[in-house]
Formats: sequence, C-alpha cells, structure tokens
Amino acid sequence: MLAVRLCDLGLEIEDSWLEGPIYRIGRELARKGLRIRPHYWLSGEWFSPEGIPGVAIPFFLAHPRLMRLEKKQMLEVEGGSRASCMRILRHEVGHTVQCAYQLHRRKRWRQHFGNSGRRYPEAYRPNPASQRFVLHLDYWYAQAHPDEDFAETFAVWLTPGSAWRRRYQGWPALRKLEYVDETMRELSGKAPRIRSRARVEPLSRLQQTLGEYYEAKHERFETLTTNIYDADLARVFDSIGAGADPKTSQPASLFLHRNRARIRRLVVRGTGRREYAVDVLLKEMIQRSRQLGLRTARDPEELLVELAILITARAVEYVYQGAEWHAL
Repeated sequence: MLAVRLCDLGLEIEDSWLEGPIYRIGRELARKGLRIRPHYWLSGEWFSPEGIPGVAIPFFLAHPRLMRLEKKQMLEVEGGSRASCMRILRHEVGHTVQCAYQLHRRKRWRQHFGNSGRRYPEAYRPNPASQRFVLHLDYWYAQAHPDEDFAETFAVWLTPGSAWRRRYQGWPALRKLEYVDETMRELSGKAPRIRSRARVEPLSRLQQTLGEYYEAKHERFETLTTNIYDADLARVFDSIGAGADPKTSQPASLFLHRNRARIRRLVVRGTGRREYAVDVLLKEMIQRSRQLGLRTARDPEELLVELAILITARAVEYVYQGAEWHAL
C-alpha cells in the first residue's frame, strides 16, 4: 500500500463521510446570512490557499483504511472525528471569509487583529494564560499570526451554542468577537468579492507515494538535537555514583520506554500537542538517557508526574511551523 502514489488513490469527497461536515458548515453559514460557499478538495494537508476562498482537506480522511494507516503512522488522525473535523473546518472557513471579502484590508480589522501581511514566524511562544485570544484549536493557535487570530475568532463565533458572549465575558478577546459579529451582520446577503474556484495541490497532481508522504511527514517532527534535554533529564534521574545504586535502580531509558504511552497521553491531555510530536520527544529522551547512563531509584508514580510536568512545560514553550501548524 505504501508504494501507491497519492494521485492513483482515486479518492473523492463525494460519497465519503466528509460530505456531512461540509453540508453542516454550509448550513451554519446560511443561518448567519452569509452567501459565501467555499469549495473543497482533497490534498496532502489541511490548508486554505492565499487568495483562494477554498479549503483543502487531507486525503486520508476520505477512506477508513487510509485513516487507519494515518493512525498507525502518526498515532492520531487530525480531523478524524466529526467533532474535530468541524472544529478545523470552521477555522479554515474563517480564512475563506477573510479572503472572499478582503477583510484584512479594512482599518478596523487591522486594529483588532494586526497586519495580515506580517510574515509567519518560524516559531511562536504562546501565552496559555492570555485572554486577548479565543480558544478554539489546540496550541493557543490564535496567537500564531493575525490571520489565525481572525480564523479562530470566526470559528468560535460560527459554532452553534458556543455562548461566546458569556464564555468570554471580561476578556479583551470579546471585543474581537463583537467585531466579527458586527461585520458578519453587515456582510449578510452580500456576494463575495473574490470567487476563485482554483484548487492548489489537488490529490490528482500529487506524485509521491504513500511511503514517501509519511517519510516526509515524520521528518518534519524528527528535528530535535541530541542534547537539548540533558539538563532536564539530569534533574529528574540519577547517575551511578550520584545517588543511583546499580543493584536497586533501573535504567532511566527502560523506565521511559515502559511508560512511554502513559506519559504521552498525560502530556497530550495537558497541552493538546500532536501525539507523534510528543512521542518523538520521548524517543529522544530515551536515547539520551541511555547515552548518559541515567538510572532511576525513586518512586515510579512520583517520577511519572514529574516527567509529565517537565515535558508539558517544554511542549508549550514553542510551537514550530511545518510540524504542527494547521494552516499557512
């Protein structure tokens, strides 16, 4: 199966379960009086191209066997449930609304969200406690860029039953939501200015095989240096001659290996980070613990909590472009 080219998969959105979420998004837009109807196509990832009010959806969502392959390769399926698919679609549709109505050209839009032309950073350091941004997708994604701030705000506004006025009462982010509400009322019934139906990187033009696709996807996560976590590991574990008895302790690498899945679940639950990204980090820690000869003689449950806190703190420090961003 990994030798099959993406363009030869013969997949379509039609007659797949994706038709349901797409239809539901259309209904939500119609109830708000918005005439825009984004177009959708299958590609390698989720994205909304610059200048085109449409949404690319990852091909693997169009077939259950490919969703199982994605789960095996990446430990999760982004957008693989109806709830998560709707969350991402609402975000991407926010990009299409901004594009279709050229909202970023408006002075008030820039006052609320900033300069849309600002370059995407190589990395951003989110502030999990900030109330200047709404919370919708993981990684405090609204803090990445002005365009993402708007798309996230729009998604919260569009979500039925979000009760955004009550949820964000007292937050500076409420002013952004009120601006979106006011602007969408103004646009109600108006035709979009940009109506391009172009498709960027459609599945039919992707020549790489499934094996090459996943090899490239793995490489985007596997960029850690070999000694970045040495100081952290030294604080948690011991070395022989510094508190660890080789007769009563066990190798730290063995402890991490045996508890890898449990630690990964704890960190993902606390940060929302991609499972594969956390697993890569744990793999690196296992290798470095083995190379440094670290051992553990402490209570296992205490160590698990301390490791989860450590990795969670590291995981939210920076979010990197390419490996985990939903849309560029």
